[in-house]
Amino acid sequence: MTDNRAYERSKAFLKGDFEPSIGKMHELTDLLQYHEWKYYVKNDPILSDTEYDRLYKMLEQWESRWPDQMRSDSPTQRIGSDLSSDFETVVHLSPMLSLANSYNLEDLDDFHRQVVKALPDEAGRVEYIVEPKLDGGTVVLNYENDKLVRAATRGNGTQGDDITRNIKVLKSVPLRAQFSDHGFSKVEIRGEAIIPIERFARINKERVEQDQSSFANPRNAATGGLRMKDPADTAKRGLELLVFQIAYVENNQGQRALSDLLSHEKSIGLLEELGFKIAPNGVHRTDTMQKLHAYCKKWEAQRSSYPYEIDGMVVKVNDLNQQAAIGATSHHPKWAIAYKFRAKQATTRLERVEFQVGKIGAITPVAKLQAVELAGVTVESASLHNEDFILERDLRIGDQVIVERAGDVIPYVLKALKDVRTGDEEKIQFPKNCPACDHPLQRIEGEAAWRCVNAQCSAQLLQKLIHFVSKNAMDIDGFGEKYIHIFHDLGWLKSVADIYRLDFTKLAQLERFGEKSARNLESAVQKSKQQPLYRLIHGLSIHHVGLKMSKTLAAQVNHILDLKEWSREDLTAVHEVGPIVAENVASFFHDASNIQILQELESLGVNLEQTQEDQPIEVNADSPLANKTILFTGSLSSMTRKEAQQKAEAAGAKTVSAVSGNLDILVAGEKAGSKLRKAQQQGGVQIVDEQKFIEWIQ
Repeated sequence: MTDNRAYERSKAFLKGDFEPSIGKMHELTDLLQYHEWKYYVKNDPILSDTEYDRLYKMLEQWESRWPDQMRSDSPTQRIGSDLSSDFETVVHLSPMLSLANSYNLEDLDDFHRQVVKALPDEAGRVEYIVEPKLDGGTVVLNYENDKLVRAATRGNGTQGDDITRNIKVLKSVPLRAQFSDHGFSKVEIRGEAIIPIERFARINKERVEQDQSSFANPRNAATGGLRMKDPADTAKRGLELLVFQIAYVENNQGQRALSDLLSHEKSIGLLEELGFKIAPNGVHRTDTMQKLHAYCKKWEAQRSSYPYEIDGMVVKVNDLNQQAAIGATSHHPKWAIAYKFRAKQATTRLERVEFQVGKIGAITPVAKLQAVELAGVTVESASLHNEDFILERDLRIGDQVIVERAGDVIPYVLKALKDVRTGDEEKIQFPKNCPACDHPLQRIEGEAAWRCVNAQCSAQLLQKLIHFVSKNAMDIDGFGEKYIHIFHDLGWLKSVADIYRLDFTKLAQLERFGEKSARNLESAVQKSKQQPLYRLIHGLSIHHVGLKMSKTLAAQVNHILDLKEWSREDLTAVHEVGPIVAENVASFFHDASNIQILQELESLGVNLEQTQEDQPIEVNADSPLANKTILFTGSLSSMTRKEAQQKAEAAGAKTVSAVSGNLDILVAGEKAGSKLRKAQQQGGVQIVDEQKFIEWIQ
């Protein structure tokens, strides 16, 4: 079977335009075997996970309809395998089954009914544990007499690849754990090797800078990292191991004693106590289906805020004796189920490419896609970033592509399915001239973007106007993108200075506007005239000058026009201003047309002078917080977190939002959770309470 044939037949099955039959069931069995090989062995799937799961459920339904025709080699009768010939194969102490999947709350209710049916005398006291379903590479750890003796991949569930040398380089894996203090001599633990999303982005950025191809997603990077031939290369991947189950134990008398742990919750607590890393937010216990539904839906809505990739929640019966009584099939335990989030990946067709012009002239190609539902949203467009992105992935118009929502927000084209091409696909031609003004495009050395350098380009002006009024720039309340387009089309806005020349009496006469809306907008425009200088600098759309750099520049001058006298050397002498930023700032303020617009803004009443908010903070070098990175977690009693961050910055600290290797201080308030645990496990972080922080800032 070829990729092209497998893809076409899979799509036909997903459409369902046929009558089910035994012959179709056997064909679907072959198809799923092929997809398993592509996914587990080649690590190059041609279907999204959700599409595969739909086909798998279809096969399950047909096999229940014709059980006597079910094949012994059906994927439903065995567990997927990731065994490799490059490593020695080892046998697990206990079989590792797959999880049954659910895609809606009704499936969870069905699961609950089956649990209750299996426990007729204990139905009233069933508790469930809900945990994040981590999307990485599963690892099995074996400890004997407190020492880590072996680590293996999941493999086919019964045996896996021996990756002990690679796992030992992960600092989140204890090489020794005092299980003997609890009466256990042999233990098998299951966990997920995974890369934090923030670290994954940093790794990909470094790879691009080193002319290496970027990783498609954290899961692929993690599973590949587990099988590196050199453990030093595994260490470079930034992997962490989060444990999620004790699967097997023997007591000091050599007897199996899993039930001694009593519950899954207690077993996870034991692992955390012994120094293992568990998933942020840990395990959540619930005793009603209503609460279970709410918790699963809560995390489906918040999944993008989680520090690791998760694709669902795992629901387990908490009591280990109840788990044993409920039992398992040959494929999955009956006491657990995965509640899968709505698809983050899907396959669709790249129909055409449009080229958009940004506020500094960068040309961004945008893929126009055949509409597809992704994580509950209909997606029809996705950024292709730049010409290099298109060339690296060899994307073509007409391609079938895999699309995902990065962080559940931004649609992203992961790859083209090259093996299913028909020959009718067309190469994407990147324009040589600006699609808005037809000016020749330029590509600056060291940059990926092609740019229109025509200062009169109407498309750039629109984007600059939209940025100027935005919340992070001049923050003109109610002045949205829609109004920018309307006023520009009417010829009222030809520069940012024209915002302050608007005739609000004439504006009130526009259809669907009205007197009240006009006066509200006029008030917001007038108010913006007194914004601090750094907001104006940020609103000017100077390349590489973001909000932080705007504050740095505003702190250096009494008046914005002072910068027209500054040389590139003067600018690079300022802390944190590098040669590229210096070049861009100098070029902007040495341009007569830009100076003219600034002078017009001043004549219209816009503040161009340094305000108190722009002035640099005087930091005492002896302050305990000087040049420290600090993070706040939990609830503070005497101030809000934002107030605490402002006080810390005033004392010379840099505030951050996540635990990392650069963190110096963590201030733990009430109910501090996963960030506190992570900082404790990481080591080297000074952990203090709110009172100590108050002493420092005083």
